[in-house]
Amino acid sequence: MNARTPYYVQASPLATRFNSLFGKLARLGISLAGSAELSVRGRKSGQMQRIPVNPHVYEGEQYLVSARGHSQWVRNMRVAGGGELRVGRKVRTFTVTEITDPVQKAALLRTYLEKWGWEVNRFFQGVTARSTDAELQAAAGDHPVFRITVSN
Repeated sequence: MNARTPYYVQASPLATRFNSLFGKLARLGISLAGSAELSVRGRKSGQMQRIPVNPHVYEGEQYLVSARGHSQWVRNMRVAGGGELRVGRKVRTFTVTEITDPVQKAALLRTYLEKWGWEVNRFFQGVTARSTDAELQAAAGDHPVFRITVSN
């Protein structure tokens, strides 16, 4: 049996610099289109790892979607079970529940792509907010989604 390698698009050096800039802006209190800085404890180092993210509200709940796939922050989140979102001095500590049902994820991904598609469509291999439910469900396994529950 041949196991499929989890989908992941590594950031280019330029994207890494932009992510660093967006993270610094969030730390200064400047949120671009609702972005925030995610901090999650590294599963190997134990150190807090930081990355800018686009928290997404769907049906009154807040979610984190990994557009790039099964990234380091996703792997760390699965082990840590939560983290922090920061915009300026406002820090929200949260726990997560990973969403694994492809049907539930497809509806959520559609609204995520409606809002953030201009930034993330290139990571979805041709799937967009206008894709069919079946296409979104097929892509769901490549894009981890976590529902966050804020604890403060």
